[in-house]
Amino acid sequence: MKHTRRRVRRGVRFAAVGALVAGGLMVSQSVSSGSVQGAAGGDAPRVLGDRNAGLGGRLETTLGASRTAGSWLGPDGRTVVAVTDAKAAAEVTRAGAKPKQVRYSMKQLDSAARTLRAAPRVAGTAWMVDPTSNKVVVLGDSTVSTDRWSRMKGVAARAGGEVRMERTTGAFTLRTSGAAPIFASGSRCSAGFNVTDGQNGYILTAGHCGPNGTNWFTDSTGRTSIGTTVQSSFPGNDFSLVRYDNRALDQSGVVDVGGGRTVRITGVADPVVGQEVFRSGSTSGLRSGKVTGLNATVNYPEGTVSGLIRTTVCAEPGDSGGPLLARGVALGVTSGGSGDCDQGGVTFFQPVTKALTALGVTIPGTKSGGATANGAPVGSPAAPGNTGTEDRSLFVDGVVNRFRDLGPGALIIGAGLVGLLSTLTIRPGRRRRYPDHYSTGW
Repeated sequence: MKHTRRRVRRGVRFAAVGALVAGGLMVSQSVSSGSVQGAAGGDAPRVLGDRNAGLGGRLETTLGASRTAGSWLGPDGRTVVAVTDAKAAAEVTRAGAKPKQVRYSMKQLDSAARTLRAAPRVAGTAWMVDPTSNKVVVLGDSTVSTDRWSRMKGVAARAGGEVRMERTTGAFTLRTSGAAPIFASGSRCSAGFNVTDGQNGYILTAGHCGPNGTNWFTDSTGRTSIGTTVQSSFPGNDFSLVRYDNRALDQSGVVDVGGGRTVRITGVADPVVGQEVFRSGSTSGLRSGKVTGLNATVNYPEGTVSGLIRTTVCAEPGDSGGPLLARGVALGVTSGGSGDCDQGGVTFFQPVTKALTALGVTIPGTKSGGATANGAPVGSPAAPGNTGTEDRSLFVDGVVNRFRDLGPGALIIGAGLVGLLSTLTIRPGRRRRYPDHYSTGW
């Protein structure tokens, strides 16, 4: 879990050459309507793809933590709710969701998680409630010694049978840098989403990118200023605000996905387990995966962060701070993970909803207040632009869904092609060596 502050060699060029992209640093082409190009029929972006995406959360609230144990989207897109008794199962069925009767309630799972939190901290471990298996899953990366892992097993045994232990390859590291590179003192991090407090514009990014007072620039030479970190929370949380001091830079609610294309953010939400999501980053481009856990705790060497989203979306050093989204809805910013985009791995994200609430900001083009829980976003289509310029935004899910219609193989090719566009401006001979242009010390 190295906090990767990567030093830039002379001559390196990035996907954001001449104009910063994603997270709103690109001087983007204006959107002339609320719809996003690429969506079937030009409709405004849909959210999540399940009209009952918030149903699970509502049922959990109604039935209570002693009778439920989480919810998720099944393979067919239907909401599944874990319940502990037949009466609760009947209520879930009447509400239009699918019940699954389980042994442990959320109250019991949370109690087990509290036992883990109270134990001595072990760097390289993480845990989260997995509603699909009705377990609290404890992960240990390759840096955790046999002795320390044995001690963690002892803690898990005291917590009860609701805990499952798993080892994972690689090491949990903070994935600094992302979809749009921003530079400070010869190192770089990434922009996540543009946000505003109603008076000033800011970049929402990862908190481990730098403390308050960090000055950011559009390139490694420091010729063009972006702004200054004015609020930072890490560890505990992993989010920060960079205030735009350079008002000439674009501050709209768009996110770059490569090839000069952007997604306009129309809402914010908490994801649901089983939901398909996308992450954009300058090292590995556009990648997709599924949400596998919520409220995860990760013990980085630099400190512990809680309340994170766990996904199967791959990430590599150089992707931190980049945006996590689904169908025009902002979900999170990249915190860290293990593995890479060749072998796969585990990736964690700071939820956007919590960050926006804590910082008192919103994403331009979304309704004030940020979001509701469990994937039911509060947001409206972005206001029409006033320039009349052709809409160049790309509704990522619309494009990928067209490949999905052709079969699983075509879907993978489609997602890969879109992701490839985000790195085409890196010279071919340098693309695979791109992460090597930076040091591993923050």
